Amino acid sequence: MKIHKNDVPVIMQVPGATARLLPDFGDAKGYGKISGEFFSLAAGTDIAPLLQGLKGDACHAPHWGYLAQGVVTVSYTDGTKESVDEGELFYWPPGHSVRVEKDAELIMFSPQHEHIHVIDHMKAKLAG
Repeated sequence: MKIHKNDVPVIMQVPGATARLLPDFGDAKGYGKISGEFFSLAAGTDIAPLLQGLKGDACHAPHWGYLAQGVVTVSYTDGTKESVDEGELFYWPPGHSVRVEKDAELIMFSPQHEHIHVIDHMKAKLAG
C-alpha cells in the first residue's frame, strides 16, 4: 500500500496549515514498541541476500513510512512487486524485500522487536 502526499485527503485547511489524513493505513495491533528509522540507501542496494535464512527469506517486520527521495522496488513473498516513488507514503506488510532503483532517503516506523531481529540477522550476514 502506498500513496502520494497530494492524494491523501485534506481533512482541515486554514491559512498556513493543511492537515491530510488517510484512515486505516496499516494495523499495528499486537506489536509492542515502535521505532523511528531513517535510511539512506544507494541505487543498486538489494537487501534480498541479507534476508536469506529468515522465514520466507523476507523481512517479517511491517513498516509504515515516507520516501523522501528516490525510487525503491518492494518484492513480496506472494510474488507481487510495487514501485515506491519519491513523495509517497507507504505500508509494507511482513514478507517483503527491497531493492533501491534510485538513491533513496526513507523515514520509517516499525515494530521495534521484529525489526531489530531482522537488522541483527542482516548484520550477521554482512559479518560473514
